Amino acid sequence: MPLTCRGRVRGLEPSRGDVDDALGKFSLTLIDTLDTLALLNKTAEFEEAVRKVLSDVRLDNDVVVSVFETNIRVLGGLLGGHSMAVLLKEGGQHMLWYEDELLDMAKDLGERLLPAFNTSSGLPYPRVNLRHGVRGPETRTGTETDTCTACAGTIILEFAALSRFTGDPIFETHARRALDFLWEKRQRNSNLVGTTINIHSGEWVRRDSGVGAGVDSYYEYLLKAYILLGDDLFLQRFNIHYASIMKYISQPPLLLDVHIHKPLLPARTWMDSLLAFFPGLQVLKGDIRPAIETHEMLYQVTKKHNFLPEAFTTDFRVHWAQHPLRPEFAESTYFLFKATRDPYYLEVGRTVLENLNRFARVPCGFAAMKDVRTGSHEDRMDSFFLAEMFKYLFLLFADPEDLPFDVEDYVFTTEAHLLPLSLSTAQRSRSLTVANTTSWEELDDSNFDWSCPNTRLLFPDPAFPRSLREPIRSAVDKSCPRPASRSEPGLGRPPLRARDFMANNPEHLELLRRMGVSLIHLKDGRVQLVQHATQAVSAVAAEDGLRFMQEMMELSSQQQKEQLPPRAVQIVSHPFFGRVVLTAGPAQFGMDLSKSSTGVRGFAAVAEPYSGCTELTNAALVEGRIALLQRGQCMFAEKARHIQKAGAIGGIVIDDNEGSSSDTAPLFQMAGDGRSTDDITLPLLFLFHKEGNILQEALQEYKELEVLLSDKARDREGEEDCSPEEDLRASPSPSSSPEEQQPSRSTEEQAEPEADKTKREAEAEDTAEAEVDGDSAQSMEALLADWKEDLEAFQQMEKDEL
Repeated sequence: MPLTCRGRVRGLEPSRGDVDDALGKFSLTLIDTLDTLALLNKTAEFEEAVRKVLSDVRLDNDVVVSVFETNIRVLGGLLGGHSMAVLLKEGGQHMLWYEDELLDMAKDLGERLLPAFNTSSGLPYPRVNLRHGVRGPETRTGTETDTCTACAGTIILEFAALSRFTGDPIFETHARRALDFLWEKRQRNSNLVGTTINIHSGEWVRRDSGVGAGVDSYYEYLLKAYILLGDDLFLQRFNIHYASIMKYISQPPLLLDVHIHKPLLPARTWMDSLLAFFPGLQVLKGDIRPAIETHEMLYQVTKKHNFLPEAFTTDFRVHWAQHPLRPEFAESTYFLFKATRDPYYLEVGRTVLENLNRFARVPCGFAAMKDVRTGSHEDRMDSFFLAEMFKYLFLLFADPEDLPFDVEDYVFTTEAHLLPLSLSTAQRSRSLTVANTTSWEELDDSNFDWSCPNTRLLFPDPAFPRSLREPIRSAVDKSCPRPASRSEPGLGRPPLRARDFMANNPEHLELLRRMGVSLIHLKDGRVQLVQHATQAVSAVAAEDGLRFMQEMMELSSQQQKEQLPPRAVQIVSHPFFGRVVLTAGPAQFGMDLSKSSTGVRGFAAVAEPYSGCTELTNAALVEGRIALLQRGQCMFAEKARHIQKAGAIGGIVIDDNEGSSSDTAPLFQMAGDGRSTDDITLPLLFLFHKEGNILQEALQEYKELEVLLSDKARDREGEEDCSPEEDLRASPSPSSSPEEQQPSRSTEEQAEPEADKTKREAEAEDTAEAEVDGDSAQSMEALLADWKEDLEAFQQMEKDEL
């Protein structure tokens, strides 16, 4: 925790939900960083770290952990550390005492994960108890029914390496069985997989498919399993999946989720940041052109917001504002530089480095961004930051002589751990059976791309890659041009967009009718929109109606978020110099910081009385300063009036609920007192107890503490945005026939713009509800299948940190 300058120990800090399942009281960051130390040529530090792991780390903990996270971070970290230890020992100068101790720990951990695979399908339970395995509710395991595709399909590298290192085939057998099951359950027409699957029945729970969260590393591990193990079966499966990805999901430079049963129907109009790994995977595949295009789009979004937001829309606006220092974009930058040797990617890497040092670096490490729009920090530095980001940035800029070994002899796992390619020739036990569902005599050579293209032949003209990037840079940075709209046959005009809709416009109501959408005025003044897809004048109009309903939901969500923007409290005095930014809640009264170009800057002083509910007794001290107050005992507006009378230039109210934190609680907005607050002219912000405690401890230690109250960190450059009239949006593919698009039976849809009742959002006045007619399972595969559940599930993922 880089803001409070201590490690995060599970059980000692407030629970953050599922994201804490990566923590197992096994020194996660230490293990995850072992091979980073070796790669950075810090041999003495690596040896010391290995000794600490062997002496201090215990795996026999009564803790429930994520099988996926524990596999890629801890098991992968131990195997990567073992690989480096063996390499150094063979060099004859370091680690001469090493006798496979890390490998022994890796096998112990692998055996603790094995009970999760005891299912009829072979897909693992998502969680396991390190001490008790999977025994049911008494061990807080075995009750789940669903897992994500990536969670079940990102096992093979670590488990196969463990089997090859130890000679015990059981690990590789279980990992292959899980992959075989996922392959069998792919949608046979589209050759795509869904995002969430039932581990017992094999039914797809969420039928949206993309290359981002929930699916990403499944595809990555199919290709890398071929690279590491040399088994052609993995390459065949990857190539079949990849062809479908490029046919349905890839809309250069965008990568948009689709429904696996109706792959021509987009599932959403936004992308999550985890898909940033995909250009790097395309480089390994040898498909350089789309990698350049998608990477450039991601780079322009990064420059627009300083970091890649956790999710962003097709017109490159923020959808989810967090950025937990994810390394996927740096990973793709490294692979593209390796493939093209284009110095442009060194400039991209420098931008990443400078933004990290400028906006994320704090006295005790690098802090995740709570909100890329304001520059506020979150008290977390995930282990993958040191395991991956440091590796890829170092490799991007390193000359061959800077590296202690040849990285070409290794494959990077999804956590960037190093596994030696020599494992492909390791002795395999005869008891290891490999399911081969395809007759090799029937394979067409076109299924295989046996070599990567020579990039010097691909791009003989250095200006050619630049010609691919220029249109994308223009689209994001400058004009945000709207693609040519598809007019509905017979209507003679583009489809109605949600942002243009006016309920009192007769022409708009007629357009809604043609799309099968009706408008109902409720008694409480709200407006309800209902879509009957079969009442649309055509299948094309029904598709336009679906998009209109989805846009209406997203538009309402954006408007709600704009009503409650977070504010920032930035510590600008020595030794912080603006590096610590705390997320603050706004007030519905007083100075509007969003309209101030400079914010309010001043030294902090604690008000007396601390509650601020009576006239201050230390007015002379508070005058000209920013007053610190405690929540409670009176209205917020009353506190503001008292500090304003004392001459304060601003105020910060600190929550009196011990343990509260912006990490776990919804954004708090301070309301007025029911009467006019026009007399309050100073800004008042709210900090939860944890953030307030950081401020108070700094004030206690340094006495004179200068802070800045603003709408966002002032050290940040202003972000440009495109106006609504200049949207760049992705439209559903017009190539599908009316027969493909028309639902097979009557399907009703209702949209609920207020469905996202998440944290940070106020209640909207205009609302509509959503429901799906579910008379038969077949309808779930029709044109409008499962879209509401998909949206709600991805909204839930905000809380789960993707």
